[in-house]
Amino acid sequence: MSQMLECNLLSKLFFHMLYKLSTTMRVLSFHQNHSQKICKIFLFYWPWFPPLTTSNLTFYMDSLDKEVATEILPFIRVYKAGSVERLAGSPNVPPSAEDPETEVSSKDITISDNPPISARIYLPKQVEQHQNVPLLVYFHGGGFCFESAFSFVETKYMNSLAYHAKVVIISIEYRLAPEHPLPIAYDDCWAGLQWVVSHSVDCVVDNKEPWLSTYVDFGRVYVAGDSAGANLAHNILMRAGSAALNGGVKITGAFVTHPYFWGSKPVGFEPKSIEEREKSVMYTIWHLVYPEAPGGIDNPMINPVSPGAPSLAGLGCSRLLVSVAEKDALRDRGILYYNAVKESGWKGELELVQVEREDHAFQIINYESEKAKKLIKRLASFLV
Repeated sequence: MSQMLECNLLSKLFFHMLYKLSTTMRVLSFHQNHSQKICKIFLFYWPWFPPLTTSNLTFYMDSLDKEVATEILPFIRVYKAGSVERLAGSPNVPPSAEDPETEVSSKDITISDNPPISARIYLPKQVEQHQNVPLLVYFHGGGFCFESAFSFVETKYMNSLAYHAKVVIISIEYRLAPEHPLPIAYDDCWAGLQWVVSHSVDCVVDNKEPWLSTYVDFGRVYVAGDSAGANLAHNILMRAGSAALNGGVKITGAFVTHPYFWGSKPVGFEPKSIEEREKSVMYTIWHLVYPEAPGGIDNPMINPVSPGAPSLAGLGCSRLLVSVAEKDALRDRGILYYNAVKESGWKGELELVQVEREDHAFQIINYESEKAKKLIKRLASFLV
């Protein structure tokens, strides 16, 4: 194992040195017999390199680790050696036996060890023993690459939503890109949903959760998410429209708040120039989290109205609420999505909620504001 690791690190070092030498030669305008000269220079200098030891190999790799491969400010920084620095997102906090503000109880549970999928589940105090209430399966936002179901702001948001809606909520902790590039998060969320609805039938469930078995009415299952989580919710709905859920469960409804959708062609007040669009956070984040996406920024998972995308008539639920904010750069995409669903022939109930003078994910970031509280109550009233 140690020999394989040493060989792998040495390979990285070798090719990094070749890259540096190649760059030097371009600066010196050595254009002819390029590859031969690189090899000659490398072989010339090789005897002067110190022998490969743990200490100098660590030194070489540490220098590599300080070189930035990708930086999307103010969200994330990825280094050439593979490490990731998350610059955004709130700190994780533990669950609570009883939240002092809402009296909602929460706990962390394991859905699967392989792949590693976990969740935080919320139970309002108002829900009595054996009282069957709706269930909300939630997917947090964060561009697929930061934030957590266990973070401070997500926990505050879920506590408030559970309290006002008087429903059981389970927030899925899916794996993040770029260490786990898409479509892994989509698969994790689908696996998490399938595990949850498995509690609806009398069958063997790994790590069975009593709050689900005791308090949930599986005839009233909802999914939802904000930003990238709203994108996840949409794609889960599309999958549920063509693939069966365990126990024959049907998704009653969904709300998608400030959904992260994008595309190559500008919509509404989006930037018009190609250069400006390709520098936008929406574009760069997608290419970071799903570098192998067929169709790139027009892949149906990020652009559900792209040519050749599956019909939105196939959404696997009977009620859908789309929420947008006036100052959000994704606002026009959310409205386009709403109109596309409306025109698709989808047979469900469709609503659009627009909030003036607010920005992206304000109900989570500015959770104490009056408009945040109003939107949370509006979303809670949807869960019946």
